[in-house]
Amino acid sequence: MTHAFANKEDLLVLAGMDVVFGEMYPPAIGGHWKFELRKRGVSARAALRQHPWAVGLMETTMNPGPASAEHHNATMGCLREAGFGFREAVHAYNLLDSFTYGFALQEKTIPFATPEESAEMAKTTLGDMGELYPYIAEVAIEFSKSGYSYTAEFEFGLDFILDGLERLLGR
Repeated sequence: MTHAFANKEDLLVLAGMDVVFGEMYPPAIGGHWKFELRKRGVSARAALRQHPWAVGLMETTMNPGPASAEHHNATMGCLREAGFGFREAVHAYNLLDSFTYGFALQEKTIPFATPEESAEMAKTTLGDMGELYPYIAEVAIEFSKSGYSYTAEFEFGLDFILDGLERLLGR
């Protein structure tokens, strides 16, 4: 197969995407789908944290490299062999990727790691308007005390989606 690249940047993006996909866990076809897809999601988030430049570019190339092709095939194979119909597998794949890529984008653009950083961001965002927006203020106050765990939030969402897919599969 021959690939044509419009320019050097396109070639570099493709090579970079292949590196990122190569760091993501390709789910085992025929393995326990829920475990496999959870492991895939956690590894995808880790790869995107390692390569924040890739957020927003993951599905933009029309010339996927071998790691991308292997990853996509493994994910679809895992879903199909678990008993998801074709359309259900596509829906599930899109849902998982949308959540993962969207979360990675949010994590990249709203960066705070400590309770102090969270409090500073809340102060900057709300200013003197806490009384006008009491629920946003509540979030800011609580996170300034305890911090915000991107990992806990991501894994909660991922498990929620996987539980929903399990119910869909059981129908």
